[in-house]
Amino acid sequence: MRAGRRHAYRSPARGYTFVSVLVLLAVCAIGLSIAGPNWAEAARRDRERELLRVGRLYALALAEYQATSPGALKDYPSALDELVDDHRFVGVRRHLRRLYPDPLAPDRAWGLLRDGHDRIIGVYSQSDAAPVAQGALDLDGVRLQAARRYSDWRFVAPAPASDPASAASPRIH
Repeated sequence: MRAGRRHAYRSPARGYTFVSVLVLLAVCAIGLSIAGPNWAEAARRDRERELLRVGRLYALALAEYQATSPGALKDYPSALDELVDDHRFVGVRRHLRRLYPDPLAPDRAWGLLRDGHDRIIGVYSQSDAAPVAQGALDLDGVRLQAARRYSDWRFVAPAPASDPASAASPRIH
């Protein structure tokens, strides 16, 4: 074979591979543009579900903290850390395994609802985004009112059966 004849034959299909790759990329881009909003909505729903789960955990932990207070004075914690390490007993009691961040705004602290004695009775997210779930929600003992923003959902410790009404309305911090 001579050196000059090696490149003499050219296929008529030369360049079609490049065009077919471009068409394939365009089809993939269109598919991702359709699937992207669906994935974003699914992620938003997952974060909302996690907010409801964690908010319920906080509300129930606050109620347990108050219900298991030693002595006649049943009080709520003054800081969220007391839900993880409750030193009111001989051994350490944990009402939560750990302090959970706000799923919607992990870089921001939870908003705190306090009673007249500056004790924490509930938490709320500080996100101003609109929730996916509409209407009132009942999360096994924790009731949430219909809200226009996530920050309107208040995860408050359920009142014990013997205390039908709280003495003071909560303050927001």
